[in-house]
Amino acid sequence: MALLSLNNLTFTYAHPVLLKDVTLHIERGERIGLVGRNGAGKSTLLKIINRELNPDDGSVDVGPEIVVAKLDQEVPETQNLSAFQMAAEGFGPIGVAVADYRRLNIAMADGSLLSDADQKVYDRASERLADAELWDGSDRLEGLLNEMQLPPDADFNDLSAGMKRRVLLARAMIQRPDILLLDEPTNHLDITSIIWLQNYLNRFAGTLIFITHDRVFLQDIANRIVEVDRGRLFDWTCDYTTFLKRRDDLLAAEEVAQAHFDRKLAEEEVWIRKGIKARRTRNEGRVRALKKMRQERSERRQKVGSAKLQLQDADRSGRLVAKIRNITHSFGGPPLIDDFSTTIFRGDRIGIIGPNGIGKSTILKIMLGELQPEAGTVQMGTNMSVAYFDQLRGQLDPSKSARENVSDGTDELIINGQKRHVMGYLQDFLFEPDRAHTRVGFLSGGERNRLLLAKMFSKPANVMVLDEPTNDLDAETLDLLEETLAEYPGTILLVSHDRAFLNNVVTSTIVFEGNGVVNEFDGGYDDWLRQKKGSDGAKSGNSPELKTPSTTKTNLATTANPKKLSYKDQRELDELPALIEQLETRQAELNKQMASPDFYKADKDMILAVQKESETINRKLERCLERWEELEG
Repeated sequence: MALLSLNNLTFTYAHPVLLKDVTLHIERGERIGLVGRNGAGKSTLLKIINRELNPDDGSVDVGPEIVVAKLDQEVPETQNLSAFQMAAEGFGPIGVAVADYRRLNIAMADGSLLSDADQKVYDRASERLADAELWDGSDRLEGLLNEMQLPPDADFNDLSAGMKRRVLLARAMIQRPDILLLDEPTNHLDITSIIWLQNYLNRFAGTLIFITHDRVFLQDIANRIVEVDRGRLFDWTCDYTTFLKRRDDLLAAEEVAQAHFDRKLAEEEVWIRKGIKARRTRNEGRVRALKKMRQERSERRQKVGSAKLQLQDADRSGRLVAKIRNITHSFGGPPLIDDFSTTIFRGDRIGIIGPNGIGKSTILKIMLGELQPEAGTVQMGTNMSVAYFDQLRGQLDPSKSARENVSDGTDELIINGQKRHVMGYLQDFLFEPDRAHTRVGFLSGGERNRLLLAKMFSKPANVMVLDEPTNDLDAETLDLLEETLAEYPGTILLVSHDRAFLNNVVTSTIVFEGNGVVNEFDGGYDDWLRQKKGSDGAKSGNSPELKTPSTTKTNLATTANPKKLSYKDQRELDELPALIEQLETRQAELNKQMASPDFYKADKDMILAVQKESETINRKLERCLERWEELEG
């Protein structure tokens, strides 16, 4: 008998039906990844399994004495609860007695005498634990919290996002579940916390059913993929990578079959519309078959299209975006950044990696000239136009509709020089008219992220700052965002805990190693791991086959011996930034002139003169920048 069965289950909030007549059987020990587009019904399916929602039709059958526990996507707000008290809620109503029993036992062990009120609480807690045969509940929970590296007596509200997630996982795991449901468990976790969770779940012996946008997490844990698509469930007994290939093959076959069906239906429609003589002698069985085909075609649900992400072209920034030398910064305590240097050029794609709260947002503000470091220098480039994606979505007004947030009160947008109606533009980001007029406060997390991308991409920019852009986005939109960023000619500064996204987008990584140490490495997340392992192996002598990290801009800046410049060279170095800025400003003017549609209607000699000047300035710029790097050492 299956551990859990969904039988002919149907559920709907409104048209179209979210889940229609679906059946699914789940066995012990399976690790099922639920995938599908935003809004397809994945979270609804988990809520039905957890009895938070009742299906319109069909049944959910769970084996006898099977325990189902769920880790929700949202972290709840609490009042004055410790980590232990929050996790003890997993015991149900008796959780309060478990927490009281532990607290008062600790007080007595310290030699404190209990007040009359506390003695009554202790006696009542002891009585309830005895009735429930849960004398070991406190010890079990404390052992679980220690295994999860959680401080039992810490205030839950003061914990980091990753620690809060661990407490909520402990609350679910203390129930000793046979089936564990996880809804986006990696959201807002840093990479260290994600890897810890990944390893912990791989040791879990029960059945997992989980939703995640983290493709590395999904590939590592799932041994079965269930796709929610157009009201149906598609079952794939394989890992995520194999699923992607098989699904593409299925969609291709479905497209061929539907095209054949549509041709056949068109032929039958022609036949039924023939003259009176043909209708008198027509085959009634063929007529009934036609009616059935019409019904089948009317019930067909087309696959939701992909978003159409299009970045706005902007005037190029100067070749130099930012030059950072020996910066140090703290907020009254130990330094978050200690003596870090780098140079960012136009077209660089830099990923920033580190635990939550370690200083990633701080270094972004310093790079963009929004924050002055306590020590060191930052030289900003010229002609910079910055677009910012905020993971907290602070640029969106929750009281306004999606349309109002993007349009700023107008009906038309200018996208790459062309007028676009705001509704048509929003449809590119999968907002149908009813969702476009919905207040942001009622949109899902994935919809809000798509809306913020739409707002961000509606303005020209040559420097793009993306702070956790992947949260809540479905796999198709993630893939498209990666492809769009790959074609972007400007500069990208990316903070992300999505390892696959980092690997596919960035060309170098700035990594917070702790204690103020910040280093830069070539490549994405996996490249950093290899270089880090190579460096550690070289130091220990255990892995001679691994190469040490390639020399990075940071290594050069911090280890090279500075040379003393002559008076003439120092004067030249001091004058170079102004000269470079002057050349870049003139180059931007010429580029704008040559981009005008009327430019090539002008006199031939004038066209040649402008093109020649542009080439000359390009050569001068290259020489100046090379000389600058040479003098800087």
